[in-house]
Amino acid sequence: MSLLDEINETGDVKKIPREKLPELAKDIRKFLLHITSINGGHLASNLGAVELTIALHRALDLPKDKIIWDVGHQAYVHKILTGRKEAMEHLRQLDCISGFPKRRESDCDPFGAGHSSTSIAAAMGFAAARDLKGTDEKIVAVIGDGALTGGEALEALNNAGKLGSNLIIILNDNERSIARNVGGLASYLDNIRTDNNYLKLKTDVERGLKSIPFGAQIIDHMKTSKEAIKRFFIPGMLFEDMGITYLGPVNGHDLEALDKVITAAKRVQGAVIVHVITKKGKGYKKAEWHPARFHGVSPFYVKSGEVRNPSSGESWTHVFSEKMLELAENEPKLTAITAAMPFGTGLYDFKNKYPDRFFDVGIAEEYAVTFAAGLAAAGMIPVVAIYSTFLQRAYDQILHDVCLQNLHVVFAIDRAGLVGNDGETHQGIYDISYLSTIPGLTVMSPKNKWELKEMLTFAVNECDGPVAVRYPRGNAIEDMEEYNKPIRLYENEWMLKGNKVAFISTGCMTREALSVCERLTEDGYTPGLVNIRFLDKVDSDMLISLAKDYDTVVTLEENSFTGSYTERLMAEAAGRGLAFDFMPFTLPKKYIEHGTVGELRERYGIDGGAVYEKVSSYLKEKLQEKN
Repeated sequence: MSLLDEINETGDVKKIPREKLPELAKDIRKFLLHITSINGGHLASNLGAVELTIALHRALDLPKDKIIWDVGHQAYVHKILTGRKEAMEHLRQLDCISGFPKRRESDCDPFGAGHSSTSIAAAMGFAAARDLKGTDEKIVAVIGDGALTGGEALEALNNAGKLGSNLIIILNDNERSIARNVGGLASYLDNIRTDNNYLKLKTDVERGLKSIPFGAQIIDHMKTSKEAIKRFFIPGMLFEDMGITYLGPVNGHDLEALDKVITAAKRVQGAVIVHVITKKGKGYKKAEWHPARFHGVSPFYVKSGEVRNPSSGESWTHVFSEKMLELAENEPKLTAITAAMPFGTGLYDFKNKYPDRFFDVGIAEEYAVTFAAGLAAAGMIPVVAIYSTFLQRAYDQILHDVCLQNLHVVFAIDRAGLVGNDGETHQGIYDISYLSTIPGLTVMSPKNKWELKEMLTFAVNECDGPVAVRYPRGNAIEDMEEYNKPIRLYENEWMLKGNKVAFISTGCMTREALSVCERLTEDGYTPGLVNIRFLDKVDSDMLISLAKDYDTVVTLEENSFTGSYTERLMAEAAGRGLAFDFMPFTLPKKYIEHGTVGELRERYGIDGGAVYEKVSSYLKEKLQEKN
């Protein structure tokens, strides 16, 4: 019998005898491997946070006390310990449990996550609210060392010391270099400094000195001397200088050590940061050896570590990667920038071949964009590769620092459109809307891998201002080659000419549109089809041309309707008095849940089958009315 069988609701972990906790940790790791091997998900980060999560759940009173997880990649263990163990069997499946903390899932998820560097700021909000209400719950923020590089995390730290409120920040550090730089003396001094008697003595001495003449000067002198000693011996002085008590570092896989340091942290008055050293992928050798590979996984075989159903095609990301190497060979001014994702964005090979022209800025999208603006202003050609959902974080920098100055920065926007199982926080369904509002920014989207290559060439070699190329997740589309035509600025691609009904499609939805057109052709219709390559400006000439032969316009676009090309096309037609019957197929103005891309397209009626049924029925009804 597994100890995990005894964990069925929040608080059950406290009933497990202390000596059996290592066994529980092993059972949890085995369970994590089981569910991610079947459903995919974030594996390495969760394997590394098992003991830390157990320790927090034993030290806190959930859901009264609050744990705010940063990003949420490491929250699977938290979900298991809060009554969601059975639900985890269907992790990230449509209408089932999410891979990230969700307020609607459990009262033990006080704050939703999915993007990085938010936990400290959110926790400070919880702490301030607690103090205003006069309650006494503990507030804990858990943040990784990678997320700590994000600007929002640093902004929050800058204010944490001034908050004057009790707040525990757990720094989950899976980079071992810091641990090697410290020794027993630092740990010893930390233990003294956080001992309950020491803290009481410190408070009593300061209170006593303040009551005598020159007491304040004595306190200042003592603090100066003490800070000098601490600065020499103790790590974490950056945090101390910001008014945050620093504890650690501590072995994040030693449950006894974790229990002691968290107990000490609960006694500290004010903000305290607990530096915990963990190993990403702990307990599964393949993930320990290759933590980046096992960060986010597709279903895989535990024994071999190999993907269960490997893709046979070339991914959009790989097409981008190969084209970047080709462009860089002929253009010495080309540089590449990523925000902590050289593997995910396909820039790892570029990094190896052109290390001097590659920049990984950490989880700092805003900095990445303004840094690119500086490079461009100085005569370089920077390509900023960022996922659509994360580029949202740098909207102001795109507008103010790049586009306002008309700088030649290329934005390579990966994971545009539906991304599937990561759900609401990761769907790239807003970039057309928010980028199209910016004057002077050219926005393109390819229908197939040939077009992606040509658009990148066009963006680097032909454009002299800001330009974005957006492309989806998954396998690149390799067909429709017979329709490929050269890329020319603001020329969209007529793929089919016909009459009565015209299809207007963007990016990867062009394949869906073509499949519908082929079925309608078999039914005796002659549909037209236009592939919209440039999304930032409505093609007025195309609209006027359509009015001569078509009365029905069908649009297919994997973007939220609000701000979409479709919405702007309809507005332009109305403004010009063109009386088309529009049939828009876009995503609704809502947060799209997790599920496979196919499932989500079907649910929201934008897959080829649904579009064909609706358009076919409409045309039949229209024909009957005329007869």
